[in-house]
Formats: sequence, structure tokens, C-alpha cells
Amino acid sequence: MDESQGTSPDPAYAARIATERRNFDDQTSIHDLPPICFYWLNRFILPQLTGLGYASAENFFLRNLQRAYEHGEGQRRFLSIGAGNCDTEVRMAGELRNSGASDFVIDCLDLSQQMLERGRALAAQEGVAEHIHPICGDLNHWQPDREYDAVLANHALHHVLRLEPLFDGIHRSLSRNGVLIASDMIGRNGHRRWPEALVWVQQFWQELPPPYRFNRQLERQETDYPDWDCSADGMGFEGIRAQDILPLLIERFRFQFFYAFSNVTDPFIDRSFGPNFDPRNPWDRQFIDRVHACDEAEIGAGRIKPTHMLAVLRREQAEPLLCMGHRTPEFCVRRP
Repeated sequence: MDESQGTSPDPAYAARIATERRNFDDQTSIHDLPPICFYWLNRFILPQLTGLGYASAENFFLRNLQRAYEHGEGQRRFLSIGAGNCDTEVRMAGELRNSGASDFVIDCLDLSQQMLERGRALAAQEGVAEHIHPICGDLNHWQPDREYDAVLANHALHHVLRLEPLFDGIHRSLSRNGVLIASDMIGRNGHRRWPEALVWVQQFWQELPPPYRFNRQLERQETDYPDWDCSADGMGFEGIRAQDILPLLIERFRFQFFYAFSNVTDPFIDRSFGPNFDPRNPWDRQFIDRVHACDEAEIGAGRIKPTHMLAVLRREQAEPLLCMGHRTPEFCVRRP
């Protein structure tokens, strides 16, 4: 697909596209997170995910891609939307080949030609170039031109404005046994907190000494918690329709696997304030432990809704849903 295909004449949309390219063209590593985030993931999230059968988020993608390969026929075709630098796809291609898979191609779709070129070079370096097919295009105007055994969406959906046609296109493109494998943000648009969660964030925020309130991304000191709208004008597509992702998936697909987690914890482990915490410091660890405990209690009771999900979806129901307790997709939707 040519990157100019289906572009919109709307100046506001064009400005967001330009911002999105500026935000990502030069990013060689988009998954860097503060050390406190990895402390939280390893202490709380990975044990829950392990209980559901996966050792990590990447293992979640790989194992489901392996299953899709096993259920496919002939040359298996996979699509990764918002693939960026294709680093995850290159690693999975290597793992698939090491497990005995040989006849497959991963189409890597992304808006940034620069990121895709880095992915092309990495695939050649790792010896999997024949399995990686970069495609430059806009997810908001993508239409399928082939059938896929699996579609991967790794933190790409919250950058999409036109979710309905994207999901409809994915639905049409899936083979009979095809799956959509997704990891994404499903909280409020712009990654803001809904009022019932913001109350908790502000309560914990008041406990923080001034050094912990320094905004590393904006390089400024914050007195009050800035419930910033990351989807505002001039910010590209970050979290543009995050709150619509889960309801629209429920309408269009059938869930085979669903794991949802976190909310109040997010602001304290993100790139703005997370670097202020040191997991070697007992006070820092105890603070994050208490925030996570709040999340677990409030999400479990349904008073707040999770902001992250991992999911495997099909066109039709093929087997019973696997989820964590009563946290079904429907339970985790934040209703008006």
C-alpha cells in the first residue's frame, strides 16, 4: 500500500498525521519503560498472566502466533498493524522458524516509512528478511487485500481514529481459523482518568514528596496532578479513541482470551513520573504496592475499570472464554 493511499483532505487530520510521524519517525525504541514499571510488572502482572498460561506479553503474542501457524494451511500470512520498527515481529519470526515453521510471511503495516526501513534492516541482520514484509500505510484508511491467519495489534489500536472500518476490515480478512491478537490501552480517551479513578490518583498524589512530582517528559515541576489529555490538538493520535476499543471489539468479535488490569497505577509508573521512583527504595516499592492493591480492590468490585488488556479474538465463538475470574470483556467496559 502506498502511504498516500486514502489520505484525507481534512487539514486537522493532516496535521495529526504529521504530528504522529514526527513523534515516531526517530524513535528507535518505543517500549522503554522506567525501572519501577518493571518492578510492578514482575511483582504483580506477570504472575497473573502466568496463571493464565503466558510467561510474558511477548510470549502471549508468540504462542498465539504459533497456534495460528499450526491451524493454517499452505503459506501462512500474518499481519501486524502499527508494527513500527518491526523488532517484535523480527524476534517472533526467528522464534517461529526455530520451532519448525518455515512457510510464513508477516506483513508489517505502519505509518512511518523510517521505522519500517529500520525493521527491514533488522530483519536482514537477523536472517529473517524473507519472512518480514514492510508496508507503509495509514491504519485509518487500511482495507484488506488478502486473507490472514492472524492479525497482531500491539499497542496500535489506541492510535486509530477510524476504529469501526479497521475492525470491520480485520474481521473480513481473518481466515476460518484466524485470530486477532491484541494488547492495548482501553481506558479513557487521551489516557485521562475517569472521575471515579481520578479521585484515587489525586489521593495518592498528595502523598508524594516534591521530587516525585517532577514531570520528566515535560521537564517541569507539577503541584497538582495533571490529568493531561494526550489526544488533544497537536498531540497526534495518542489515545484518540481508547475508550471505544473494548466496546467495539465486543460488538464485532468473539473473545477467546481476555486479561485486563491496572488503572490508578498507570500515572505513577509511566514515562512522566515513573522515573522518579527507584525500585531499590523500600518506600517507593511500598507506595506502588499500595496503589496496585487499590486497583485490584476497585477493579474487582467494578467501581473502576481496567485500562489495559490482552485479548485473543475470533470471528465466531470457537471455545470457552479464558479470563481472570469475573473480569470478562463485558464486565470491564466503562459505561456512561
